[in-house]
Amino acid sequence: QVQVVESGGGLVQPGGSLRLSCAASVSIFRVMVMGWYRQAPGKERESVATITSGGNTNYADSVKGRFSISRDNTKATVFLQMNSLKPEDTAVYYCRVREWSSLDYWGQGTQVTVSS
Repeated sequence: QVQVVESGGGLVQPGGSLRLSCAASVSIFRVMVMGWYRQAPGKERESVATITSGGNTNYADSVKGRFSISRDNTKATVFLQMNSLKPEDTAVYYCRVREWSSLDYWGQGTQVTVSS
């Protein structure tokens, strides 16, 4: 059973920063893409940022220039550096791991709250 574990969420003031981490118990060679998604209360889950095995990244328009996704090239670990946080970034953030085989794994989520 593949485990996906997120960490790094918390409470931060507007304009502050947080760094999320996600580690999956799967060989890096099986991973096609890893990404971060978020779901705010009453809203649908949305993609925030993704990174492929080749290092290509994609960001939601709402976070471009503020968030940065990166990965560890030796293991299935991905990070999300979030700067200039806004109240509208408040959500549960989920890590997703998709294998080349199309198998999909999700973490349980980590809460990010941006409030003064």
